[in-house]
Amino acid sequence: MPVHDWTRVDAGTFHAFHTAWITHLSETLNGGLLPPDYYAMSEQHGGPFILDVLTFQTPTGSPRDAAPRGGVAVVESPPRVRRKLSLSAGARGTRRTLTIRHVSGHRIIALMEIVSPANKDRPRHVSELTGKIETALMENIHVLLIDIIPPGPHDPQGVHGAVWERFDNEPYPLPADEPLTLASYVADRRPDAYLEHLTVGSLLAEMPLFLDPDYYINIPLEPTYMAAYRGMPAYWRDVVEGKRPPNG
Repeated sequence: MPVHDWTRVDAGTFHAFHTAWITHLSETLNGGLLPPDYYAMSEQHGGPFILDVLTFQTPTGSPRDAAPRGGVAVVESPPRVRRKLSLSAGARGTRRTLTIRHVSGHRIIALMEIVSPANKDRPRHVSELTGKIETALMENIHVLLIDIIPPGPHDPQGVHGAVWERFDNEPYPLPADEPLTLASYVADRRPDAYLEHLTVGSLLAEMPLFLDPDYYINIPLEPTYMAAYRGMPAYWRDVVEGKRPPNG
Protein backbone atom coordinates (compact mmCIF):
# COMPACT_ATOMS: atom_id res chain seq x y z
CA MET A 1 0.00 0.00 0.00
CA PRO A 2 1.53 3.37 -0.97
CA VAL A 3 1.98 6.25 1.45
CA HIS A 4 -1.10 8.46 1.52
CA ASP A 5 -1.57 12.21 1.45
CA TRP A 6 -2.21 12.90 5.13
CA THR A 7 -2.59 16.63 4.51
CA ARG A 8 -6.17 15.85 3.44
CA VAL A 9 -7.23 15.22 7.04
CA ASP A 10 -6.85 17.16 10.27
CA ALA A 11 -4.30 16.46 12.98
CA GLY A 12 -6.82 14.56 15.11
CA THR A 13 -7.55 12.05 12.35
CA PHE A 14 -3.85 11.51 11.71
CA HIS A 15 -3.35 11.03 15.44
CA ALA A 16 -5.81 8.10 15.41
CA PHE A 17 -3.82 6.46 12.61
CA HIS A 18 -0.53 7.35 14.31
CA THR A 19 -1.63 5.63 17.52
CA ALA A 20 -2.67 2.48 15.66
CA TRP A 21 0.64 2.34 13.76
CA ILE A 22 2.59 2.61 17.01
CA THR A 23 0.58 -0.33 18.39
CA HIS A 24 1.30 -2.52 15.36
CA LEU A 25 5.00 -1.61 15.41
CA SER A 26 5.22 -2.51 19.11
CA GLU A 27 3.42 -5.81 18.53
CA THR A 28 5.81 -6.68 15.70
CA LEU A 29 8.90 -5.80 17.72
CA ASN A 30 7.73 -7.81 20.73
CA GLY A 31 6.47 -10.66 18.56
CA GLY A 32 9.95 -11.96 17.83
CA LEU A 33 11.64 -9.26 15.76
CA LEU A 34 13.71 -7.98 18.67
CA PRO A 35 16.49 -10.22 19.98
CA PRO A 36 16.18 -11.83 23.42
CA ASP A 37 16.60 -9.44 26.35
CA TYR A 38 15.08 -6.55 24.38
CA TYR A 39 11.52 -5.28 24.34
CA ALA A 40 9.53 -2.29 23.08
CA MET A 41 6.95 -0.12 24.81
CA SER A 42 5.01 2.85 23.50
CA GLU A 43 4.66 6.37 24.92
CA GLN A 44 6.97 5.87 27.85
CA HIS A 45 8.49 8.79 29.74
CA GLY A 46 12.24 8.23 29.79
CA GLY A 47 13.83 11.34 31.22
CA PRO A 48 13.51 13.96 28.46
CA PHE A 49 11.79 11.54 26.09
CA ILE A 50 8.07 11.53 25.39
CA LEU A 51 8.25 9.63 22.12
CA ASP A 52 6.43 6.91 20.25
CA VAL A 53 8.24 3.60 20.72
CA LEU A 54 11.15 2.96 23.06
CA THR A 55 13.29 -0.17 22.84
CA PHE A 56 14.71 -1.39 26.14
CA GLN A 57 17.27 -3.94 27.24
CA THR A 58 16.50 -5.80 30.43
CA PRO A 59 18.96 -5.62 33.34
CA THR A 60 19.85 -9.28 32.71
CA GLY A 61 20.73 -8.62 29.08
CA SER A 62 24.13 -8.61 27.42
CA PRO A 63 26.82 -6.12 28.47
CA ARG A 64 26.94 -2.93 26.46
CA ASP A 65 29.90 -4.05 24.37
CA ALA A 66 28.42 -7.44 23.49
CA ALA A 67 26.75 -8.04 20.13
CA PRO A 68 22.95 -8.24 20.29
CA ARG A 69 21.83 -11.81 19.70
CA GLY A 70 19.71 -11.88 16.57
CA GLY A 71 20.85 -8.52 15.17
CA VAL A 72 22.25 -8.04 11.67
CA ALA A 73 25.93 -7.09 11.49
CA VAL A 74 26.57 -3.92 9.49
CA VAL A 75 29.91 -5.22 8.26
CA GLU A 76 28.31 -8.39 6.90
CA SER A 77 25.08 -6.90 5.53
CA PRO A 78 24.94 -3.09 5.33
CA PRO A 79 21.43 -1.59 5.57
CA ARG A 80 19.70 -1.59 2.18
CA VAL A 81 18.90 2.08 1.88
CA ARG A 82 19.75 4.46 -0.93
CA ARG A 83 21.72 6.98 1.12
CA LYS A 84 24.14 6.96 4.00
CA LEU A 85 24.96 10.37 5.43
CA SER A 86 28.01 11.09 7.56
CA LEU A 87 29.01 14.38 9.12
CA SER A 88 31.10 16.72 7.00
CA ALA A 89 34.71 17.47 7.85
CA GLY A 90 33.72 20.75 9.49
CA ALA A 91 30.83 19.34 11.48
CA ARG A 92 30.26 20.39 15.06
CA GLY A 93 29.55 16.81 16.06
CA THR A 94 28.18 16.06 19.49
CA ARG A 95 28.71 19.13 21.63
CA ARG A 96 28.70 17.44 25.02
CA THR A 97 28.72 14.01 26.64
CA LEU A 98 25.83 12.81 28.75
CA THR A 99 25.40 9.59 30.66
CA ILE A 100 22.92 6.93 29.56
CA ARG A 101 19.58 7.13 31.34
CA HIS A 102 18.07 4.11 33.04
CA VAL A 103 14.30 3.71 33.27
CA SER A 104 13.34 1.51 36.24
CA GLY A 105 16.61 -0.34 35.77
CA HIS A 106 15.88 -1.05 32.09
CA ARG A 107 18.27 0.70 29.75
CA ILE A 108 16.89 2.58 26.74
CA ILE A 109 18.55 1.32 23.55
CA ALA A 110 16.62 2.96 20.72
CA LEU A 111 13.47 4.88 19.95
CA MET A 112 11.16 5.41 17.00
CA GLU A 113 9.33 8.62 16.26
CA ILE A 114 6.47 8.99 13.77
CA VAL A 115 6.26 12.70 12.99
CA SER A 116 2.78 14.19 13.29
CA PRO A 117 1.38 17.48 11.94
CA ALA A 118 1.54 18.90 15.48
CA ASN A 119 5.34 18.44 15.44
CA LYS A 120 5.53 20.88 12.49
CA ASP A 121 2.85 23.47 13.17
CA ARG A 122 5.12 26.03 14.84
CA PRO A 123 8.86 26.64 15.29
CA ARG A 124 8.79 25.68 18.97
CA HIS A 125 7.36 22.23 18.24
CA VAL A 126 9.98 21.53 15.56
CA SER A 127 12.69 22.63 17.98
CA GLU A 128 11.32 20.45 20.79
CA LEU A 129 11.25 17.33 18.60
CA THR A 130 14.68 17.84 17.08
CA GLY A 131 16.09 18.67 20.53
CA LYS A 132 14.81 15.36 21.90
CA ILE A 133 16.36 13.47 19.00
CA GLU A 134 19.66 15.28 19.45
CA THR A 135 19.65 14.50 23.17
CA ALA A 136 18.89 10.84 22.50
CA LEU A 137 21.81 10.51 20.08
CA MET A 138 24.16 12.18 22.54
CA GLU A 139 23.03 9.70 25.19
CA ASN A 140 23.92 6.79 22.86
CA ILE A 141 20.28 6.05 22.05
CA HIS A 142 19.68 5.15 18.40
CA VAL A 143 16.72 6.74 16.59
CA LEU A 144 14.43 5.80 13.70
CA LEU A 145 12.56 8.85 12.38
CA ILE A 146 9.47 8.37 10.19
CA ASP A 147 8.44 11.64 8.56
CA ILE A 148 5.57 11.14 6.08
CA ILE A 149 4.21 14.67 6.59
CA PRO A 150 5.39 17.10 3.87
CA PRO A 151 7.81 19.86 4.92
CA GLY A 152 6.27 23.15 5.97
CA PRO A 153 7.50 26.66 6.66
CA HIS A 154 9.06 25.61 9.97
CA ASP A 155 10.91 22.54 8.58
CA PRO A 156 11.63 23.41 4.92
CA GLN A 157 14.07 20.48 4.60
CA GLY A 158 11.90 18.13 6.64
CA VAL A 159 12.50 17.08 10.22
CA HIS A 160 15.68 15.23 9.24
CA GLY A 161 17.09 18.47 7.81
CA ALA A 162 16.34 20.21 11.11
CA VAL A 163 17.96 17.37 13.09
CA TRP A 164 21.08 17.37 10.91
CA GLU A 165 21.54 21.13 11.37
CA ARG A 166 22.15 20.41 15.06
CA PHE A 167 25.25 18.37 14.20
CA ASP A 168 26.59 19.56 10.85
CA ASN A 169 27.45 22.96 9.41
CA GLU A 170 26.60 21.66 5.93
CA PRO A 171 22.84 21.94 5.23
CA TYR A 172 21.02 18.86 4.02
CA PRO A 173 19.21 19.45 0.69
CA LEU A 174 15.89 17.60 0.63
CA PRO A 175 15.10 16.10 -2.82
CA ALA A 176 12.33 18.24 -4.29
CA ASP A 177 10.59 15.25 -5.90
CA GLU A 178 10.77 13.08 -2.75
CA PRO A 179 9.93 15.32 0.21
CA LEU A 180 9.11 12.59 2.74
CA THR A 181 11.91 11.03 4.77
CA LEU A 182 12.79 7.87 6.65
CA ALA A 183 15.99 8.33 8.67
CA SER A 184 17.79 5.82 10.89
CA TYR A 185 20.43 7.41 13.10
CA VAL A 186 23.37 5.57 14.60
CA ALA A 187 24.18 7.04 17.99
CA ASP A 188 27.94 7.39 18.12
CA ARG A 189 30.48 10.13 18.81
CA ARG A 190 29.76 11.39 15.28
CA PRO A 191 26.34 10.01 14.31
CA ASP A 192 25.62 8.57 10.86
CA ALA A 193 22.22 8.56 9.16
CA TYR A 194 20.78 5.95 6.80
CA LEU A 195 18.16 7.60 4.61
CA GLU A 196 15.29 6.82 2.28
CA HIS A 197 13.27 9.54 0.61
CA LEU A 198 9.80 9.01 -0.79
CA THR A 199 6.67 10.81 -1.93
CA VAL A 200 2.94 10.27 -1.73
CA GLY A 201 2.27 7.02 -3.57
CA SER A 202 5.63 5.44 -2.68
CA LEU A 203 5.94 2.13 -0.88
CA LEU A 204 7.56 2.23 2.54
CA ALA A 205 10.99 0.63 2.60
CA GLU A 206 12.24 -1.53 5.45
CA MET A 207 14.43 0.62 7.66
CA PRO A 208 17.22 -0.38 10.04
CA LEU A 209 16.80 0.23 13.76
CA PHE A 210 20.21 0.07 15.40
CA LEU A 211 20.74 -1.79 18.66
CA ASP A 212 24.40 -0.75 18.80
CA PRO A 213 26.61 0.96 16.19
CA ASP A 214 27.44 -2.37 14.53
CA TYR A 215 24.15 -4.28 14.71
CA TYR A 216 20.59 -3.51 13.64
CA ILE A 217 17.20 -5.06 12.91
CA ASN A 218 15.02 -4.28 9.90
CA ILE A 219 11.68 -2.67 10.73
CA PRO A 220 8.78 -3.74 8.44
CA LEU A 221 7.18 -0.34 7.99
CA GLU A 222 4.95 -1.29 5.06
CA PRO A 223 2.95 -4.17 6.66
CA THR A 224 2.54 -2.33 9.96
CA TYR A 225 1.39 0.80 8.09
CA MET A 226 -1.12 -1.31 6.15
CA ALA A 227 -2.46 -2.92 9.31
CA ALA A 228 -2.98 0.47 10.93
CA TYR A 229 -4.60 1.93 7.82
CA ARG A 230 -7.06 -0.96 7.47
CA GLY A 231 -8.35 -0.13 10.94
CA MET A 232 -9.22 3.45 10.01
CA PRO A 233 -12.93 4.28 9.49
CA ALA A 234 -13.96 3.88 5.83
CA TYR A 235 -15.12 7.52 5.76
CA TRP A 236 -11.63 8.82 6.57
CA ARG A 237 -9.93 6.35 4.25
CA ASP A 238 -12.08 7.76 1.44
CA VAL A 239 -10.99 11.29 2.38
CA VAL A 240 -7.30 10.33 2.53
CA GLU A 241 -7.56 8.58 -0.84
CA GLY A 242 -9.28 11.56 -2.47
CA LYS A 243 -12.62 9.79 -2.96
CA ARG A 244 -14.40 12.25 -0.68
CA PRO A 245 -13.67 15.97 -0.15
CA PRO A 246 -11.94 16.81 3.13
CA ASN A 247 -14.86 18.91 4.32
CA GLY A 248 -17.35 16.09 3.67
